[in-house]
Amino acid sequence: MVRPSRAAAAPGRPRLLVLRALGLGDLLAGVPALRALRGAHPEHEIVLAAPAGLAPVAAATGAVDRLLPASAPGRAVPDALAWTGRPPEVAVDLHGNGPPSHRLLSALRPGRLLAFAHPGTPEIDGPPWRADEHERERWCRLLRSYGVPADAGDLALPRPDTPSPAPGAVVVHPGAASAARRWPPERYAAVVRALVAAGRDVVVTGGPGEEELVREVAAQGGRPLAGGLPFAALSALVAGAEAVVSGDTGIAHLAVAHATPSVTLFGPVSPALWGPPPSPRHRALWHPGPPGDPHGRRPDPLLLRIGVDEVVEALRAVADRGPRRPVPAGNGERAGPGHPSAEPPGAPRGPRPRRAAP
Repeated sequence: MVRPSRAAAAPGRPRLLVLRALGLGDLLAGVPALRALRGAHPEHEIVLAAPAGLAPVAAATGAVDRLLPASAPGRAVPDALAWTGRPPEVAVDLHGNGPPSHRLLSALRPGRLLAFAHPGTPEIDGPPWRADEHERERWCRLLRSYGVPADAGDLALPRPDTPSPAPGAVVVHPGAASAARRWPPERYAAVVRALVAAGRDVVVTGGPGEEELVREVAAQGGRPLAGGLPFAALSALVAGAEAVVSGDTGIAHLAVAHATPSVTLFGPVSPALWGPPPSPRHRALWHPGPPGDPHGRRPDPLLLRIGVDEVVEALRAVADRGPRRPVPAGNGERAGPGHPSAEPPGAPRGPRPRRAAP
């Protein structure tokens, strides 16, 4: 198991430091890049600089040996890293496009630094940053530019050993880190009411401090689960769910990682940047328009264009696809033929996620 630690590595073993001091969804979007680094550096101890609470997630990826606690408010770069011992042989910036993240890693004097190019750090000869690139592909392209093979489809997590607290339920998750990505609670409540009326078992989840929101939405017949479930319980819940509906937040990425049918509501950011891979198992609802502020203090206007009936219909489409095959127990599976997120031969294809006009 990966545990948060500030201890130095065992003498003689080379170390590779990865900076991604962000949230759950960010870490899950970075899984293909982490696995690519694991495959390219099997002899290295891979240390992930990320919030301490993500240690169980890092362990589930099968690509991280140790978590170095690191975080900052919002999506900022930490002021410092509690790194001890000799400099890392390799440092990889999966946090952003610099220059603060570049400088943080450069201060450790790594033998090699892999990062995107930025005018503020001209000494780094990396590839150019592209603002219109999907998050999973972005970091894989960074690694490929340095000669590391990387597959953006290598994102599945193994099925957890922990039993689900609500096997077979539809999981409704109304919370999000910012108000811009929070669909109104009364609309989520209307979705719960429609699902319960159709005979579905519904549970409502939320993050830490969202207990009141969970109770409000669950009042229409769903079962409230405590806000901020431990990752093992949340992962088991999602892996065993009939479907998951949420905004563009961490649980949506977890549903993709477990091949669980999902409906994700997008507003300020297009699903072309953060959405699920194309599959009839996943619906990304979005009404194209000018991009907004994903960290804004009120629901994004594009998010508010999504109606209750639209969400209920999308949930019906993904949830009625029949039972899913078990998720393999091993790490490193990808969404290819034979993987549980791949469609069986002859399966009907649903509408593709809406994307921004070119």
